Amino acid sequence: MTASASELEDEIAHLRDLDLRGLRARWHSVFRRKAPDHLPRHLLYRMIAYRLQAERLGDLDRDTQRFLDRVATGTRNGDELPAKGDHRHGLQPGTILVREWDGKSQCVTVLDQGFAWNGTTYRSLTEIAFAITGTRWSGPRFFGLRSRAEEPA
Repeated sequence: MTASASELEDEIAHLRDLDLRGLRARWHSVFRRKAPDHLPRHLLYRMIAYRLQAERLGDLDRDTQRFLDRVATGTRNGDELPAKGDHRHGLQPGTILVREWDGKSQCVTVLDQGFAWNGTTYRSLTEIAFAITGTRWSGPRFFGLRSRAEEPA
């Protein structure tokens, strides 16, 4: 075992001995912000330990992170892949999106592949937003699935 691996094990072992107050202080030094008040001791411990390991040994690659995000947002038990639908926004087939535009309610149904609006199937919410407004919109933003601050630069 290398010296850095041994140091990491010692540091994680030390975390086990900390009380809630000590873990909150350690959280602040690791994450550079106050620990969330609602997190119990066992979650603080695990999250700090994970971060320390990721910093020293490397974190998950991007593809693995995306896969885990998909699994986490689309399953009931966490042990199955999401059903077909719009995984980027966590929408499942059968979901109905409603947006008022120009004094009228616009209803869109999420399908297995695509979206239905006014008897026509579209590949994206952006296409529907354009059909409704006649101008270019981010479909997810138009339907309230994403705020301006969350959009990629």
